[in-house]
Amino acid sequence: MPVNRDALWASGQDESVTVNQRALIDKILARYSGEFTVFRELLQNSDDAQATKVEIHFRSKAKHLAGPLPDLNTIIVDQWTFKNNGLIFRDEDWHRLKKIAEGNPDEEKIGAFGVGFYSLFSITEEPFVQSGDQWMGFYWKDNKDQLFARRGQLPTPGDEWTSFEMNLREESTLPPVHDLSKFLTSSITFMTSLMEVSVHLDDKRLIRLTKGASKSPSVENIPRGLRATSAAGIMTVKEIRRTPLRINAEVMKWIYNLSTPPKSEPKAPAAHAVNFFGKLLSSFTAPPPTPPVVQETIEPADLLAVKANSVDITIFSAEVNVRLDKKLTADLQRSTKKNPPGRLKYELVYTGKSEYDASKLTEDTKSSIFDGLRANLDGSGSSRIFIGHATGQTTGIGGHMAARFIPTVERESIDLVDKSVAGEYQQKLSSRAHLQAFSVWNQELLYVGGLLARFAYELELASIKNLWANAKQDPAVEEQLINRALHVMLFFTFHHSTPLDKVATFMQKAFFSCGLRMPFPIITTRGVRNITEARLPDPALATFLTDLPVIPADVMSQSRRMIESLKHGELPDNQAGLTSITFEDALKELRSRPINVEEAVACLRWWTTSGAKLSENDRVTTQKALMDAVIILLRTEGGKAERILPLSIIKTFLDPKRLPLDGPLPDHVLPHSISRNFTSATLVTSFHWSEVSLLQWIQHICDPKTRNTPDFDLEVSAVWAEQVLTTLARNWSLVSGEMKGKIVVTMRHLRCIPTNSGLRIPGEVYFPGANIFPDLPVLTLPSGVAVKGPLEKAVEGLGVRRDVELQMLFNKMIKTNEWTISDLIKHLATRSLQPEELSRLQMTSAFPKEDRSNTPATEKPPRYMAKELYEPSDVFRQMGLPILDWGGKHKWRSASPEAKLAFTLGLRRQPPIDDLVNLCASTDLNVQQIAWQYLVDNISTKYQDFDSAKYQQITFIPSIRDGSRCLGSPADVFSNPEWSAFGFLVTHPSITKDNCTKLRLYPDPSPDKMISFLTNHQPSDEAQAKVWFEIMSSHMREYGRGHFSTLSKATIVPSKSEGVKALQWLSPSQCYFRRTSTTGSYSKLFTFVDFGPGANSFLAACGTRQEPSPDEVARRLLQNPQQFYDTVDGATNYMTELQRIAVGQQQLTHETRQRMRQAQFLLASRRTPRKKSEKENGDSLDDDEWDTEFSLRTPGEVVIADDLNAYQLFGEKLYVAPQEDILEAFYITLGSQRLSSLVMERCKFNMEVPNSKTATETRHLVLERLPLFLHEHTHAKTKISFSWLNSKDHFVVKTFGKLIVTKSLTIGQAHLEHALEASAFSPPFDGHSVKLYLAGNSQLDMYEIAMSLVRQLFASPKANDALLLMTILSTDLRALKRRGYNVERILKQQQAERQAAEQARAKAVEQAPKEPEKAGNMSLESEPSMPGDIFRPSASAVKNTFQNFRQKLGKPGGLLSTGHDSSHTQPRIEDTPPVPPVLPPVPSQTRPGGTKVGEASKRDISSNIDMAINACRPEKNHLLHNRNEMRIIKESLNEGYCDLSGHAGTLKKVATMHNVHVYLPHTTQIPEIDAFLSSKRDIIARFVHVMTTLSKIYSLPMENMHIFNEDEGTVIAFNRNGSIFLNLRYYLLWHDDDVRSGNLNPALVSWYFTLAHEIAHNLVQPHNSEHEFYLSAICEKHLMDLGNVLYNL
Repeated sequence: MPVNRDALWASGQDESVTVNQRALIDKILARYSGEFTVFRELLQNSDDAQATKVEIHFRSKAKHLAGPLPDLNTIIVDQWTFKNNGLIFRDEDWHRLKKIAEGNPDEEKIGAFGVGFYSLFSITEEPFVQSGDQWMGFYWKDNKDQLFARRGQLPTPGDEWTSFEMNLREESTLPPVHDLSKFLTSSITFMTSLMEVSVHLDDKRLIRLTKGASKSPSVENIPRGLRATSAAGIMTVKEIRRTPLRINAEVMKWIYNLSTPPKSEPKAPAAHAVNFFGKLLSSFTAPPPTPPVVQETIEPADLLAVKANSVDITIFSAEVNVRLDKKLTADLQRSTKKNPPGRLKYELVYTGKSEYDASKLTEDTKSSIFDGLRANLDGSGSSRIFIGHATGQTTGIGGHMAARFIPTVERESIDLVDKSVAGEYQQKLSSRAHLQAFSVWNQELLYVGGLLARFAYELELASIKNLWANAKQDPAVEEQLINRALHVMLFFTFHHSTPLDKVATFMQKAFFSCGLRMPFPIITTRGVRNITEARLPDPALATFLTDLPVIPADVMSQSRRMIESLKHGELPDNQAGLTSITFEDALKELRSRPINVEEAVACLRWWTTSGAKLSENDRVTTQKALMDAVIILLRTEGGKAERILPLSIIKTFLDPKRLPLDGPLPDHVLPHSISRNFTSATLVTSFHWSEVSLLQWIQHICDPKTRNTPDFDLEVSAVWAEQVLTTLARNWSLVSGEMKGKIVVTMRHLRCIPTNSGLRIPGEVYFPGANIFPDLPVLTLPSGVAVKGPLEKAVEGLGVRRDVELQMLFNKMIKTNEWTISDLIKHLATRSLQPEELSRLQMTSAFPKEDRSNTPATEKPPRYMAKELYEPSDVFRQMGLPILDWGGKHKWRSASPEAKLAFTLGLRRQPPIDDLVNLCASTDLNVQQIAWQYLVDNISTKYQDFDSAKYQQITFIPSIRDGSRCLGSPADVFSNPEWSAFGFLVTHPSITKDNCTKLRLYPDPSPDKMISFLTNHQPSDEAQAKVWFEIMSSHMREYGRGHFSTLSKATIVPSKSEGVKALQWLSPSQCYFRRTSTTGSYSKLFTFVDFGPGANSFLAACGTRQEPSPDEVARRLLQNPQQFYDTVDGATNYMTELQRIAVGQQQLTHETRQRMRQAQFLLASRRTPRKKSEKENGDSLDDDEWDTEFSLRTPGEVVIADDLNAYQLFGEKLYVAPQEDILEAFYITLGSQRLSSLVMERCKFNMEVPNSKTATETRHLVLERLPLFLHEHTHAKTKISFSWLNSKDHFVVKTFGKLIVTKSLTIGQAHLEHALEASAFSPPFDGHSVKLYLAGNSQLDMYEIAMSLVRQLFASPKANDALLLMTILSTDLRALKRRGYNVERILKQQQAERQAAEQARAKAVEQAPKEPEKAGNMSLESEPSMPGDIFRPSASAVKNTFQNFRQKLGKPGGLLSTGHDSSHTQPRIEDTPPVPPVLPPVPSQTRPGGTKVGEASKRDISSNIDMAINACRPEKNHLLHNRNEMRIIKESLNEGYCDLSGHAGTLKKVATMHNVHVYLPHTTQIPEIDAFLSSKRDIIARFVHVMTTLSKIYSLPMENMHIFNEDEGTVIAFNRNGSIFLNLRYYLLWHDDDVRSGNLNPALVSWYFTLAHEIAHNLVQPHNSEHEFYLSAICEKHLMDLGNVLYNL
């Protein structure tokens, strides 16, 4: 219902609201965190009271100091007194003094919040105030939380001083006097009335501070370009005063002698003073002082002396008019309790460069009391905002500022809460208008601060500008002015302000934006310039742009913050910021004046980097403008101007290494003083100038206009001519033929060649070597340098003649008749003959032949052309060849110049190869041998192109046939002597192998020739065949697959049949190698040969195999099965052959398989009863009363006896397959059926037994034990999962009174039936549930239960499956645990069930009177779980088998006993029954076949082991790929022993050692293979030795084992299609050290088990119980052989 508030109000009673004054003052003073807060507030009050003097007195506890003066830091004081000479208190002042939060309403006063006086309570409990003739004291009444004041009259009128006495709450040391002095120095600066402050300790004055104007104040005009009105229009600066101020300090030296105060724990305050004030005493009065730095060591006598210092500063004071609207005025008046002022003053403390440096020189800045007043240029934050006194807010620039900011309550910062922030406090404060008002007021004041700072900056820069103009380019003065400007920039650089960063941000914005119509001035290298004229410096341009105003380097490095602000847009939008030098700036200065060489070099170097950054079009245009602008002033060494060179006319540059610098040069050549600073590539790429060419230089110095100076005239000065020729020679080989032609044309008519008869034109001059006549003009240089080398070539190119003409020479020779043929050739060899001259000499018959026939002297000897004769050599004389008659005057030397000329003219140096071959085939034995030796000696040098194929039909090769020397043709002779065994010709032993190679003689017959030979020739006997085949084995790499295919059909293998002495020759494909394990049984069926390892390898390549393949055996068997049966001696061996065929059935062809399905060849057995005379007395037929009848049947006539019970019933009518898994699977693939599929079952039963305990227990037992069976059973997949079967409705067990099972079998036309009682039966699965029926009239047979269940679980159950499940169902859990089964889960579940049952029974007893009927009805059902790790994989059983065998071998007295006690490494188990193998023991019953299971099992197991070993085969592939198609059994995933997939990666064969192939990963490169084989050769040999020993134990051929190596992975070994691979890495890691030291035992034992493991995979692929069984059987069979080997080592 609604409530009437007015009625409620009328019925209520008033109650006063009380305030805890102590708590209120505590909370107020909690916000005062600054130092010297008491003094700050009292000083401000004194200045508001128009005081001119202030005294601060500290009273020591001793009241006076006597004796040596102590350390000030150690003096204890108990009273402070603060005095001022301002106006005495009025009544309103006394009333306001005792009111909290009521500020001074006078708008001219600083106080605003009325809480300043209460800062005294931070140090005292009862302050006492005297003013005029009155006093007032404060006290806490009854020592509680209410503050009272008592006021009275003084007995005598007081003086002009107002005093505040403060008896300290706790005695303490003096406040840090040094820090106090710096505080007072800063505070007095901005006081309006206060002119003097002094500090006293008892009767000693420690400090006296005074201030006064050092010069008369001046009123400065505000530039028109500066906006004097703030952004909101509230504040307008009317005028700015500049007042130089000096502050004097008289400080007693006692202060400078302070020591660092000891660190001690503060004393606990008195009980009555335990409040917030006591806790904050140190914060308000004595903060941890900064240890003063002692300037000098002062003697005790001087401590009372006074040290006087002073500092000069400038106060910029802005007179500001304030115009507020009514709303803002009201908001401020309500918040500050006073009307806002209409006028106010804004002051800035500025320290100039000279004053700053002077103050730093006069005293140490670290200990100076003026430290807080001096300019702060590094942005450390010591410059503060003053509101009467310093606040905690920093300005962000180098000087203090003072103004009527509205502070926060604690006066530590100014209030800049914006509108959004004010909104957040709307719900917390009574009014938010004052927050917005404070923010607007303070922001407007900050604009005035920025304007005042800009004005001071402009004023200083204007002064610097005037001084720069009067400096008259004095570098010292200019540097001083730059430093002064840098000081100004540093002073007015805005850093981050604290705690409010907005303070500096707002002022910086105003600093730059107030000059909207006034460009910002800045110092440059050319004085003070507007920012639009100033540029950022560029070191690459500084050298040649000397007149451009750029920012000085010191300014750039030290005033980075200001520069960055000017670069990044802090100026108004209508003013551009500080920019970099532009290309137009550079052009402007370059056009204004010529530049010297140094500047030109810098300019060009700058362009090489800048021009490359431009696009092609821009670069061309800009470069042209640069070239047109630059004019270079070249000066001589004396400094005088030589000439003006426009850069635009430069086209080339000079390389001093190629052309001289001291001669005349074209005008378009860049002076070398400039070009030497650049690489040629730079001048070409950057300026497109080219190097001045030799032709240009020659044309220039040959120009008549250039040859106007005698010293540089080619036809006048021989010295200059020699220099020109030398230069020409130095470059002659570098110029093109075309340029050489132009140079020759230019110089050929000038008399420019110095000779012994003066300067001549080139065509008239001869070389000194041609001086065979005295009147020839010969080249002679003035320097006397010999003419040779490049100079010789150059002058020859100009036309200087080297030789006298042949015609002139012939004329001279004919007349004198003094020269022989050797003289003529000797002279001609010194000349450079022209081609036409050589041709003429070659066709002239002028050369005599040696004539040993003593031709008469009267006859003129015939002359021949040089090409018709041979050089005069003894070997040519012995071969009867025509040689040149050189005469006896000069000895013939083949390497002499004249011999070389003769050879050039055609003189023969060796006979042609055709002639030489004919000489080798000569009938003259001497000529034949000399010619052959000459051919052999020169085949590598003179007859490198000799090809014996061209002379196939010439018999000239020294050969051997049947031991006799003869000549043979290259087609019939071979250099390899082994081919003589085939009757081929081989080279003579005197011919070395190297010579055979040089003569290109064939070492061996070609493959085609040998194939032809072998197909037409047969070895005479086995010995010759062995020799032939061994030779052929060493050349198998030369033969291809087609060759071996041809040889596989050639009848080249001699052999003897069994019982026949005569040889017969068969093809290699019809033969097999002789092996001990298989040769005996196959000797009558196949042909076996053995010619030794080498010959056998050749036959293997031709198709001879190790043994017949399964398909070949099968085809031979199918030809006549009964004959084959008789040949192998009966059923046992015949079954072994069937097993081999079954193991290798993948190699059977489709045709063979089809024949098998129709053939009568399968071995089967039928059970027949014995005759009565042989039977023993009895009513029943035992197993021993049956005979086994073996016969060969078709697959359709044979059944697989997978149902032993049915076999017992119908065995007489059945032909069954042998009880071997491999054979049964093989028979099934050919069409044989399982007996279980032929036998039909039906069950008859009587009434069901309700609530059968037997059914419940049997179901529980099956579900409990079935997971153990399923874990062991891994060779077949179940039809239904255990999780499905475990459901309540999916597995139903019922008990009936009696079960009658009828089994029926139809064979052909006969139908057989047998009915018998059973204890268990499971009907076919109906798709809904698995049912198990039990007979209640007989004891349960676990075998029948197991057989019923495995038929439901597996599509093709095995007899062993039922036996294994029977064992698990019927064996005690603890016995199973001892045998290795993980039954912990079942035991724990049973224990939980027992505990639950006991609890249920106990509860039933308690509740018996109430609910007796429930006691017997309680039952527990627990669904067994299958956690993933409850069962160990059966691979661990493999490991256990290894351990069992090793314990047998290593126990004391065993085969591997080493004398060490093994009890330290393996625990010894006492009185533990032996653990049976994983396969259950075979029951003592008769298996199909009529023999006892024990006997048949041993024989079959042994046969299977032999078959597994024989199934191993060599690996024929060179590259092994991973077999991804084989499924990896889950159990094997937990073991890295072997990899049933064949191998994880791809391997390739890299080597063979002792018939063992070595494989490496296919990614291994050839260098890595070579390195591996080189480093591991000995290790491999030792491993092969171990493998050889083990191969003998297992009768395993070495070629069936292989070695591989991998640096990674966990595969120790693997079996690939019967080929066993062993990892070398694990042998090296585990055993090589032992083997190398002679201890083979550990390696043999370890690899013995490894081989057994892999051999077992030939029978069983997965790692299951069956594999473990065969592994154990293999190890047991060969264990004694291993023991004998180890014993004999």
